[in-house]
Amino acid sequence: MRQIRIYTPQPLEKDTEIPLDARAKKHLVQVLRKRTGDAVTLFNGNGRDAHGVIVKADARAECVVRVDALEVVATESPLAVTLVQAIAKGDRMDWLVQKSVELGVAEIRPVWTKRTEVRLDAQRAARRLQRWQEISISACEQSLRAVVPVIHAPAALDEWLPPADMPGILLHPEAEARLHDVTKTLDGTSPHIAVAVGPEGGFTEDEIESLRAGGYQAVRIGPRVLRTETAGPALLAALQALSGDWRV
Repeated sequence: MRQIRIYTPQPLEKDTEIPLDARAKKHLVQVLRKRTGDAVTLFNGNGRDAHGVIVKADARAECVVRVDALEVVATESPLAVTLVQAIAKGDRMDWLVQKSVELGVAEIRPVWTKRTEVRLDAQRAARRLQRWQEISISACEQSLRAVVPVIHAPAALDEWLPPADMPGILLHPEAEARLHDVTKTLDGTSPHIAVAVGPEGGFTEDEIESLRAGGYQAVRIGPRVLRTETAGPALLAALQALSGDWRV
């Protein structure tokens, strides 16, 4: 039976009653048709699930959940991946955010590059960020994650570089290095890595040189050239298999 999980930003403690916000109430009562007495799990991003039961379900008033038990959730990968992603058009970026969250990304930094076709003013950028954050929350609800990845506001590519102790890789179809050349150097209980994915036209040579100077290593992940919205999730899956929680 599918576990119903709902995000709420509120503190969650045992034996407390939690009134849900409009988004959570609509999804639970109007979309899922849940009623008083039905079981539900809440989470607020702190790594725990709060199991409880609906004690009031009124689509026109409020929906209240009583928390009966708290459980630490172990669904976070030991490999923390920061995805530095050139902003893709419309639904492609939405899909990328959703799948990256399902695949365990730790944070997403959407960036503009010289070949990025998407141009957003401040107001549109704020709306897109809010949408990506909502998609991220929904992906966590579905994938059993209890930690919501951070999605940063769109910025220029050169506004962020990985810390000196965090390895970085950038995808390049002509690179000599392979992914396992980098991942075999990842040690420690909680390794971090930054991954830079360019736009449809790829990074410019100037951008590649700038990224390399900032600590990124160029790698390729196969003989085929992937679309920008495919490359990030594909790389995340490969990293999870090599150094994350898909390791076999």
